Amino acid sequence: MSSSSFLTNPRASLIADASVVINLNATARAFDIIKALPNPFIVTENACAELEAGIRNGHRDHAQLLELIDAGLVRLASLGNAVMTVYESLIDGATLRTLDDGEAATIAHAQEIGGVALIDERKARTLCTASFPHLQIASTVELLMHDAVAGAIGANRQVDALMNALTIARMRVPAEHTGKLTAIIGPERAASCSSLPKHIREADAAPQK
Repeated sequence: MSSSSFLTNPRASLIADASVVINLNATARAFDIIKALPNPFIVTENACAELEAGIRNGHRDHAQLLELIDAGLVRLASLGNAVMTVYESLIDGATLRTLDDGEAATIAHAQEIGGVALIDERKARTLCTASFPHLQIASTVELLMHDAVAGAIGANRQVDALMNALTIARMRVPAEHTGKLTAIIGPERAASCSSLPKHIREADAAPQK
């Protein structure tokens, strides 16, 4: 899925997993980024609870999420009874076929309302694609690279937001998006990001002939 295709329908809600919220908070531009998106932005109560659990480790992502909710930019959602079977299938079973509570709830709610599941973890994306091939999924980096974000905060701040997510939150970047990411932030910055795969960093650090 391209970084523009998942926003073609402005009525399709974006349901963000906890890791996506963490990445957005790390950009220091979460308010402006979410405001720039044409789609409703949702976080499940399950994902919110995961962020709340991080308070004891000194993390502020839950408090920052509450600020976004109070500002009317994010809506908190609970799972409906009709989708509990989907949710339970993602948290019960063999370890290789189960997900964290927040990831499962994000996928289940997206399936329930026909929205876009925003998830970054490879395992969650793989299971989601296999189990729900018609469900749209997207990642944090696709949001941050979107033209709507560049237009709202400017190209330089977009680069800063991407670098903050990569270095502070160690944002995961699906392999199919590393090329565009490198084009936006530049090969030198990409080479300095330890969160990117080693082969990407080494390729970007190689001297140009």
